[in-house]
Amino acid sequence: MNALYHQSKKMNKGIVRTILDRCKRCYSCIRECPAQAIKVINGQARVISERCIACGHCVKVCSQDAKEIESDVDLVCMEILPSKKAVAIVAPSFAASFPENYLKIPSALRKLGFTHVVETAFGADLISNYYAEVIKAENNKTIISSSCPAVINFIEKYHSELVPNLAKIVSPMIAAGKYLKSELGDDIKIVFIGPCVAKKSEYKSEEVEGILDAVLTFTELKSILQKFSVNFNKLEESDFDPPHAYLGKSFPLAGGLLKTANVSDDILEREIVVVEGKKKVLEIISEIADNKINAKFVDILFCEGCISGPAIDSDLNYYSRREKVINYIDRKIHSIDKQLWKSHLYNSRNIDFSRSFSGKNQLRPYPTEQKIKEILAETEKYSPKDELNCGACGYETCREYAVAIAKDLAEKEMCLPYLVDKLGKAYNELNETQEQLRIAEKMASIGQLAAGVAHEINNPLGSILIYSSMLKNTIEKAASDEQSIEDLELIIEEAKRCKNIVSNLLNFARQGKLNISTVNFSKLLNSVIKLIKKNPNYTNYDFKVETDGKGNSIDADEDQLKQVLLNLINNACEAMSDSENKVIDIKLSSDNNSIEAEISDHGCGIPQENFGKIFTPFFTTKKIGKGTGLGLAISYGIIKMHRGDISFKSEVGKGTTFKLKLPKNLQIQNISLN
Repeated sequence: MNALYHQSKKMNKGIVRTILDRCKRCYSCIRECPAQAIKVINGQARVISERCIACGHCVKVCSQDAKEIESDVDLVCMEILPSKKAVAIVAPSFAASFPENYLKIPSALRKLGFTHVVETAFGADLISNYYAEVIKAENNKTIISSSCPAVINFIEKYHSELVPNLAKIVSPMIAAGKYLKSELGDDIKIVFIGPCVAKKSEYKSEEVEGILDAVLTFTELKSILQKFSVNFNKLEESDFDPPHAYLGKSFPLAGGLLKTANVSDDILEREIVVVEGKKKVLEIISEIADNKINAKFVDILFCEGCISGPAIDSDLNYYSRREKVINYIDRKIHSIDKQLWKSHLYNSRNIDFSRSFSGKNQLRPYPTEQKIKEILAETEKYSPKDELNCGACGYETCREYAVAIAKDLAEKEMCLPYLVDKLGKAYNELNETQEQLRIAEKMASIGQLAAGVAHEINNPLGSILIYSSMLKNTIEKAASDEQSIEDLELIIEEAKRCKNIVSNLLNFARQGKLNISTVNFSKLLNSVIKLIKKNPNYTNYDFKVETDGKGNSIDADEDQLKQVLLNLINNACEAMSDSENKVIDIKLSSDNNSIEAEISDHGCGIPQENFGKIFTPFFTTKKIGKGTGLGLAISYGIIKMHRGDISFKSEVGKGTTFKLKLPKNLQIQNISLN
């Protein structure tokens, strides 16, 4: 059963995992991960098991409780405790995790069913001489302590060139386990209890596999105590079972390993470096790798001492935790039977406390400078000034973030400024689309009304024209009344104008189909300009046409497109009726997919309050009799039928520019104007 359990654990996805439905795109875990072992997929920060060093920093900083640690609680409760051979070895930092009841912890563990409760700190005493020998030995390289499994994991995976620098000595946990199995028998079930997440990876590593049977964090121990309703108020204070620890109790404190090894102060000053905390650890390892450190020995802990382990589960601050551990040491260290302690050390003389390490390289190729620039450009960072280095993505600099993307560890949407800009553009596009939809719906409703009205008016207008023309001819033949002839001409002229309005209404409201053909846009534009120049009112106007020289052939309904150009250019001319600079600027450009035309005037411009009404049917600012307000509405409909876009920009007193964008290949030919 135990073998099956461990097999299933190996198949699982790492020591630390992400609870996906809790992950809320905060990226704080990325900021804290020293191994870049977290990959963002669809906004969720997922732990990459093969890259993870199990330091547990991501667990500490996750405010959403979206990181979980692989648990041995079920194994301990369902298999190990019922075996009646359960042995607990407790990390010396337990006093910081149980500040009010730490002297009752041995009793609580026995209450759960552990037959022996031993201090892991004795393991530190067991290996102290080994470290003393390493420190005193003549080495041509800096030796790195091997008690912190997170440090070991980091070096094996990301600085495999430093594997030979690791002290080939087991950790206090493994040393204590080896000793107890040699004394109590190989069939005992040893459970380590402490503040370290990385211990869960250490006890399963091939080099020391089989020494321990489970690892519990202090958090997990508290859940078990609660599950079994262990009441501390009813427990007596009691001591640990032998072998008792001596100076090894100081192991969880910074420099505790050296204290245990009884290394003198003068050596400390010249040849030994003590480093704790993630940032300093990364710096010192990098310095050692670059041969910039000449120290003989470096004691490294990823946390600020084991009293700051990710699963210490205590509300006390660093100094209060440290004080609790020191109080425990002071309380117990003077009552140690040193002769008995030495006899236990002697009993370990035949135990091998050495171990090996191996490189498990997880480094990914560093991207080229060109690739980094391309990624930065994709997030709209084209120069160092664009790199805000705000850290919102979890990386200290935009460049580090781009490198992470290149290594397939991040995604562009992690960049907050980029995401905000993208969201802003999407919001503006949505507003524009909604406005276009509103106009289209309004035009459809008005179009239906206009069609009915136009048909009703058209017939009486025809009658008016016929009979007024007949009456005019009769009077002209009789040559009897000049005033009557003049009045009839006015009636005929106004009736024709009404028929023209009706014709525009019908064009606006019609449900016809596009008659698609290949149209040369440049030729069509020139023909429209030529036609407008025939108007005696525009003989002194200057038309400047600028083209890019590329192919301007498109699929379109030539007649309707001609109507659009006539409407826009006529409007531009009329807008400059009172202007001195009567110049129409027309720019034509194209690419493989579309053609764009800009028609600019230097006229009166459009007031901003009228921007939302420009394409509304019957809206016009022209004088009475000069326009119906249907030209731009019809143009809008025709352009939309061609699956194109029409927009404008204008400034009062400076002029207006209308911009058309039409696809070159129009596949849909039967498109309704409404």
